[in-house]
Amino acid sequence: MLALEKGTGKHEIDFNPYPVSDNSVFFMRPGQVHQLVLKAGSSGFLMEFKTDFYHPHDKLSNQVLRKASNVNHYSFDDPRFKKLHALLTYISQEYIEKQENYAEVIKANLGIFLIELVRQNNSKPSNNLNSYAQERLEELLELLESQISNHKQVATYAGLLNLSPYQLNAITRETLGKTCSELINEHIILEAKRYLLATSDQINQIAYHLGYEDVSYFIRFFRKHTGFSPEAFRHNFR
Repeated sequence: MLALEKGTGKHEIDFNPYPVSDNSVFFMRPGQVHQLVLKAGSSGFLMEFKTDFYHPHDKLSNQVLRKASNVNHYSFDDPRFKKLHALLTYISQEYIEKQENYAEVIKANLGIFLIELVRQNNSKPSNNLNSYAQERLEELLELLESQISNHKQVATYAGLLNLSPYQLNAITRETLGKTCSELINEHIILEAKRYLLATSDQINQIAYHLGYEDVSYFIRFFRKHTGFSPEAFRHNFR
């Protein structure tokens, strides 16, 4: 998580460009790839934590973490960013001083920080989606992150969410304007791009990691959806 009180430059996360500006927050999940260029004079906080550090067991806190982490870029006005700045200053102080139960204090303040991120996203005028559909979409996106190498069928994800394929497609159409199949394909391509640019693995290794035993099929699939072969994509965009 990168919170910038002052900032200019450019930031690309999972091949999507985002503006770098004052009072902005970037939130990245494990596995995402990014390229950040910050110009001199930028200031703020950079915080990294592992899943086992902040892993809430109650349903509400888990929903907050999922909602916050599904958005990569936030922009705040001065008053709301000052609240975040105060929380991050407190977290930083606790981490430096390491007094008794400091980790619990950090977790508590991190929870408040995540709630502020969710509030900011919910305050956007365009965010008037059906809350049930939005929550199921977030659950689907979480499953795609962890299961895409093993499962690529709409029916499988529908079953994992206790929905019918028709219901799941209705949710993805309402929230994103896409079928679930389109969303699955996009995620396969995104994961392939991550491996092509962030690792030196051979194409057959990447295909195997993504659950494809037929490397030729994987290459054709990648070319169909990107216009490039995996090798060409790695050469042109690395």
